[in-house]
Order: sequence, then C-alpha cells, then structure tokens
Amino acid sequence: MILLLQYTLTFASVLILVALGGCFAEHSGVINLGLEGIMIMGALGGALTMRYVPTGSPAIVMILAVLVVSALVGVIYSMLLAVACINFKADQTIVGTALNMLGVAAATVIVKAINTAANPDDVSSVIQYAGPKQAFLVNIGGFEFNWFMVVTLIALIFAYVTLYKTRFGLRMMACGEHPQAADSVGINVYKMRWAGVMISGALGGLGGIVFITAGVSEWRFEYGVAGFGFLSLAVMIFGQWKPIRIALAALLFGLFRALSNVYMGIDFMASLNIPSQVYNMMPYIISLIVLAFTSKKSRAPKAEGIPYDKGQR
Repeated sequence: MILLLQYTLTFASVLILVALGGCFAEHSGVINLGLEGIMIMGALGGALTMRYVPTGSPAIVMILAVLVVSALVGVIYSMLLAVACINFKADQTIVGTALNMLGVAAATVIVKAINTAANPDDVSSVIQYAGPKQAFLVNIGGFEFNWFMVVTLIALIFAYVTLYKTRFGLRMMACGEHPQAADSVGINVYKMRWAGVMISGALGGLGGIVFITAGVSEWRFEYGVAGFGFLSLAVMIFGQWKPIRIALAALLFGLFRALSNVYMGIDFMASLNIPSQVYNMMPYIISLIVLAFTSKKSRAPKAEGIPYDKGQR
C-alpha cells in the first residue's frame, strides 16, 4: 500500500502541474492543446541538466538547476503557441497539435545527436540520468518521498492565490471571460494571454520532468509522455478550471494510473488475472466516462479559444 500511495502522489503531481498550466492558459483565453509537447521539451531540458551538472554537486544545486531549466524550456517552447495563436490568430487546436508532434520529433533528434556525438555507434534516443536522480528522493520509513511533491504543493498554492487573490489573476480571468470588456477598462488582453501561456509552459515543463523521473533512471524520448498532456486536460475539465478541484481530480486519476504499476503487489487484484494492459488503460477509460457525464455541466471560460480582435465589440 505504501508503494501505491507513492505512485499515486507522483502521478498526481504530474497531473496537477500540467492541469494547472492548462488552467492558466484557458483562464487567459487560450486553449493549450500543446501541453504534451511542452512536457516533452521540459523533460528534455531537465534530463540534460541532470546529465551534465558536475558529479558531486550539492543536491540543492541539482534540484534548483533542474527546476529552473525545465520550466524555462517549457516557457520558451510555449512561446511558439503564443506567437501563432495570440499575435497571428492561428487556430489554437491545430497549433497545439503541431506542437505535440514537433516536441516528440525534436526531442528524439536532439538526444540521438547528443548520443552519436559521444559515441558514433550509439544512435538511440535514450537519455540516462541514474545518479543525479537520487538527489530528488528521500526515503522515509519505506516511503520514497520526492521533492517534486513539495514543488507541486507550492504550485497549487501559487495558482489558487494568483487566480483568486491578486489583481493580476482577476485581470487574467477577465480576459478569458470578456476580453473586450477587460480592454475597455485598460487591461492589455494580449499581454495577459501571453502571461497565461508562459505560465502554462513553465508548469507543463515541470510536469514533464516529474513524469520521466517517476521510478526510472533513463528515458526513450520517442515514447513521449504516454498521453499525460491530454489526461491533464481531462483533469482540468473535471476540476472545473479550479485549482483545488483540479488537485482532487488529479489524485483520483493518479490512483488509477498507479494501479497499473503496483497491481501485482495487491493480492486481491493479482488474483483476478486481469491483463496488465487493462490496468494501463484504466486512467483513459475513466477520463472518457467522467467527461461523458460531466462535460455538459462544465463551465469553461467563455472566450477560450477565440482569437482576440481589438476592434470587435
């Protein structure tokens, strides 16, 4: 049961970070379907940081470096979405889909190039970070505590306070609800939407590095992130674009995802002889069922996905 709790909190951390990222983007009025690609690029930045930070560096240096680089790479990659959808008013669904495909391809090519440069016979897309990864883990009575869990809690508090207790957050949500009205009182809608997308990129990048370091010491980038970007969007919708509800939804989805990792260690589940593929599919099946029953009652920001036209009233 300790292992189940550990995996549940780890996967929930990924879902919370990425879903909060989508929440910020959509509250500003931009649908970020490119979260999958942003996760991959953030994971790449964090993994390369773990690989190249000098051996013997203090754990706190490793942790801060990985966090900063993952978030920064996520922000930079999300700027492609911001430029295309905010400045050029491109279709947000198409751009997000393109970012997802580009993320997998770009990360795979970059890692293969790095491996080939180090060893001409190595053309794999695997990146290893076995030693440094231990800097993020603390064993407490058999429970493997991950410092990313603390980062997730901080991000959750940050999201709640920012959206509901600050002028910046209230103005951002106004841009996702009634951008023309917000503009009429002097709020720069373009800047607010840029801010929403960039915050989304930072959180998505962090979610990516948490995902690939969850229980493994290497990652093959053509595998992507197993649909966690889209699963995070389902968590965001189920959570009604509210940080606290998103956290609760993420714990539910994280539990079902964790079952696929530990079901063999739970006697009554192992005795059912259900194929492992069924457990792997459970989070996605649950997401379809949940969305089927809750989508009609969900209330998304009114102006999400609609390019802002300053001249329109």
